[in-house]
Amino acid sequence: MSAAEGPLVVGVDTSTQSTKALVVDAATGRVVASGQAPHTVTSGAGRESDPRQWWDALTQALRQCGQAAHEAAAVSIGGQQHGLVTLDAHGEPVRPALLWNDVRSAPQAHRLTEELGGTKFWAERTGSVPAASFTVTKWAWLAEHEPEAVRAARAVRLPHDYLTERLTGQGTTDRGDASGTGWWASGTEAYDEEILAHVGLDPALLPRVVRPGEVAGTVRESHDLPFSKGTLVACGTGDNAAAALGLGIRPGTPVMSLGTSGTVYTVSRRRPADPTGTVAGFADARGDWLPLACTLNCTLAVDRVATLLGLDREAVQPGDGVTLLPFLDGERTPNLPHASGLLHGLRHDTTGGQLLQAAYDGAVHSLLGALDRVLDEDADPSAPLLLIGGGARGAAWQRTVRRLSGRPVQVPEARELVALGAAAQAAGLLTGEDPAAVARRWDTAAGPVLEAVERDEETLARIAGVLSDAAPLLERGTDTA
Repeated sequence: MSAAEGPLVVGVDTSTQSTKALVVDAATGRVVASGQAPHTVTSGAGRESDPRQWWDALTQALRQCGQAAHEAAAVSIGGQQHGLVTLDAHGEPVRPALLWNDVRSAPQAHRLTEELGGTKFWAERTGSVPAASFTVTKWAWLAEHEPEAVRAARAVRLPHDYLTERLTGQGTTDRGDASGTGWWASGTEAYDEEILAHVGLDPALLPRVVRPGEVAGTVRESHDLPFSKGTLVACGTGDNAAAALGLGIRPGTPVMSLGTSGTVYTVSRRRPADPTGTVAGFADARGDWLPLACTLNCTLAVDRVATLLGLDREAVQPGDGVTLLPFLDGERTPNLPHASGLLHGLRHDTTGGQLLQAAYDGAVHSLLGALDRVLDEDADPSAPLLLIGGGARGAAWQRTVRRLSGRPVQVPEARELVALGAAAQAAGLLTGEDPAAVARRWDTAAGPVLEAVERDEETLARIAGVLSDAAPLLERGTDTA
């Protein structure tokens, strides 16, 4: 490893499936060391993980980074959003964390929306209409189904909060991740006492919201990680806000992320409030806003279809008659938590490759349908769509996004943008810079631009028609219990 030009910082991405750590030169953005370790997630009706796995995975990932991690001057954690972590008086998990893609709280989401003034109330108060992914609905589900766990809870945290607190010994969060709970008011930027009282959650159980640029604490003496005592710890943030920092995007720049979930978002100076619930009015990690729409089914769903067909994920074939809605885990956008996958238009001459292409089309259609709502009047409709996430380098994903969007597509060469965004946040603590400006200095968004092609209006209209016609079936789902 050659000598670094500036101080070293660590950026962490604790996602649904794994924890990744990067040691980055704060002067240049060069990654000097990296590590990764997996998590396990339950299958079936719920999606849960033991938070202690995240700490063990962080420990493993940082040890893989070697001496570079020990030399780091600051660290920041970016993490999967919405997850409900309940801790006892000793800081140990009361039960496994309920993850963002656990949709068992769909009934509670519907009930909370009706009980507290409807969609307009929630959009204006919190910026978002609660869906099953939001933390407030998970707390309501827990109170209904496991009241003993609620009684035992002495602290309520989000996934990135849990790791930050184990580093510093202090309960903190940031505005970006707090805005995805459903109990943080976007207008006042404070916890909403009315909502908390309605769901029976004592605000004393919640972490302090650290301001952008503020130090959350320092690495405490008793820990298992290769950090020096006194290493600065940034407030961290949710994964989408961290990726936005990692790209250094400016207001109006469109982003599509293809991962376990799919997201479209931008940075805006206007506080979002969409009463339809399509757009979540998240805060970003800097002081602006991050209007965002999220789908539950993206790369994993398409890969599952490929596996069922016995095909490589790139083995797509063109076809114009078959529609596949890959709602394998229910869906959030559109809001169909009980839905399952739906296939329409199957013929004797339909090939496996055409079915696979239809799965790609169905996944991308959901994201593009939300993009226009995400972008405001300041957005340039001809600007390249930044394509990131695990699927972004897949040729079939790139071709599908270009064909259905009609936009040029730019694929940043930088990888692990959530961890890079966390590293930029850590670097900002040391230099006093805006973390997004740090990322722009690192040129993290640089990458090839794929030219626009004619938009496939026929396929978009066909998918929209099937989705509309099948709405009663999708809303009912397959769960008859």
